[in-house]
Amino acid sequence: MTKNILNDEAMPKRWYNILPDLPEKLPPPLNPVTKEPVKPQELEKIFPKSLIKQEVSEDRWIRIPDEVLEVYSYYRPTPLYRARRLEKFLKTKAKIYYKYEGVSPPGSHKPNTAIAQAYYNMKEGVETLTTETGAGQWGSALAFATKLFDLKCKVYMVRSSYEQKPYRRIMMETWGAQVIPSPSNLTESGRKILEKDPKCPGSLGIAISEAVETAVKSENTKYSLGSVLNHVLLHQTIVGLEVKKQFEIIDEKPDIMIGCVGGGSNFAGFCYPFVKDAEKENIKLLAVEPKACPSMTKGIYEYDYGDTAGLTPLLKMYTLGHDFIPPPIHAGGLRYHGCAPSLSLLVKKGVVEARAVGQREVFDAAVLFARTEGILPAPESAHAIRVAIDEALKSKEEERVIAFNLSGHGYFDLKAYDEFLRGSLPDT
Repeated sequence: MTKNILNDEAMPKRWYNILPDLPEKLPPPLNPVTKEPVKPQELEKIFPKSLIKQEVSEDRWIRIPDEVLEVYSYYRPTPLYRARRLEKFLKTKAKIYYKYEGVSPPGSHKPNTAIAQAYYNMKEGVETLTTETGAGQWGSALAFATKLFDLKCKVYMVRSSYEQKPYRRIMMETWGAQVIPSPSNLTESGRKILEKDPKCPGSLGIAISEAVETAVKSENTKYSLGSVLNHVLLHQTIVGLEVKKQFEIIDEKPDIMIGCVGGGSNFAGFCYPFVKDAEKENIKLLAVEPKACPSMTKGIYEYDYGDTAGLTPLLKMYTLGHDFIPPPIHAGGLRYHGCAPSLSLLVKKGVVEARAVGQREVFDAAVLFARTEGILPAPESAHAIRVAIDEALKSKEEERVIAFNLSGHGYFDLKAYDEFLRGSLPDT
């Protein structure tokens, strides 16, 4: 690790919206009943009007409210580091940089949208937000954000992660959130799953169904999503916009940019600000997913529900099927059956290259990174590290610049590291 490439002026005052710069118009979401394009007002049962407006906006730039910037300033701009010790170990001429989002209070990139969503809901008089969470990074971020804006928070946590990561649950509860293992007996969709499989490990699709159902059936309650939809992805672009400025400060340009993908917010936040000029500047954009849940590399590009019960609009995306339940890998935040529509389109058009990696090779990279750079990465982020190392080894004699998003720390994932170090971690 070397000195942080940081400048207080590096924090942007606007989010970037990729919709105007996509290679073609994004296919519209469809009403799950009529199969007709969803009208914005139909989304008002689950989202506040301000976020619906952002979801459909064709404006390239959207101003960040001052109240949101104030909270961002607690931890932004986040550092960009050069991984010199990792480079030395790999004996590569490639330069490796990583953007470290683990410095936020919840420990990941997720507060970038959680803070914004909590703010907009508060402004419209919403009292409670419901959501799902896989590994707990998103649930932690929303619990943190809702407490800042005096909202209640109910989190349906995928059961396998609920059992694997008790400290994430405790963190959410410390910030005042109610955390429920999913599938649960509290919702109709959860009960249906448990009737078929009482030991179901859960999935993000199931947890989304429970959170959406709760929002629709509860008074003065809205649903908050941590990935996939456009308003979520655009909030995350503050990450990539900072990276652009930080590279300008050191007079460098990335040749390869890498982010992991579950729903897509991590990759999108880091890479979307570079998409428009990627071909002109010869930047390779690599999106990495787990082999256990390979929506981009093994899925089909078609309309599918965003949740298991079919309560959400149909989205045109790469999908493994909304009823697909992935193996309970430790990268719980990547166990989603689909992929953000905008990212799916970019993969379909060849603008972004998708790769899938296995669980043990991911932890092998994570441990190497921890032993050279000192930071214990989240299992999700370690997918990007794996491919960054692979690319650096290919570039042993080339001075290419590789950048990846270290989107969160793994200090609550020690059970996974323990299994890996003891040789009992399965390779799914």
